Amino acid sequence: MDWDFIFKYLPMYRDAALLTLGIGSLGIVFSLAVGLVSGLLLYFKPPVLWRVAAVYVELSRNTPLLVQLFFLYFGLPKIGIALPSGLCAVVGLTFLGGSYMAEAFRSGFEAVEKIQYESALSLGFTRMGSMRHVIFAQAFVMSLPAVLANIIFLIKETSVFSVLAIADLMYVAKDLIGLYYNTGEALFMLVVFYLLILLPVSLFASVLEKRLRYG
Repeated sequence: MDWDFIFKYLPMYRDAALLTLGIGSLGIVFSLAVGLVSGLLLYFKPPVLWRVAAVYVELSRNTPLLVQLFFLYFGLPKIGIALPSGLCAVVGLTFLGGSYMAEAFRSGFEAVEKIQYESALSLGFTRMGSMRHVIFAQAFVMSLPAVLANIIFLIKETSVFSVLAIADLMYVAKDLIGLYYNTGEALFMLVVFYLLILLPVSLFASVLEKRLRYG
């Protein structure tokens, strides 16, 4: 193991990790918003809208993120829409993540018996109050394990952003391997930095889930 090489290019991996984390965080936040709206549409089934949400979920979940990114970055310019690589990465991650979050929230909503919603209305709650204090409060806890698993999954999916020439962790690793052939050192730093990102998220997810479930 060439430690001089590792310490020399450590700052490059640090910057790449911050970029990866930044893009991933934006994609996750937007995924949660899109997933919540889509999950509500799939649960309440308003005319037409729930079918749109269902088509979106099926389309997103059954196409790889790499294909979606290629469409955004290389396909859209063919019709005159050119997006920056960073924006393509956020949009692609949101498009993919929103469908997984939608299924997580939908399953959480369906796990709460509908009679609880009707009981809340009979006790004087408004429709919004019933959703907020009775349905959503329970559904959020029930869907939390799936949501947290999706967050970790989406962070790992950022590894394909290198195809957009974004200097993320995977891009830096491949670049150094191509230039210096220090494959072991480059991959070692790649694994270390992904662990530094994912392990705290995983531990936080475990603690949060336990606190919400058991108080």
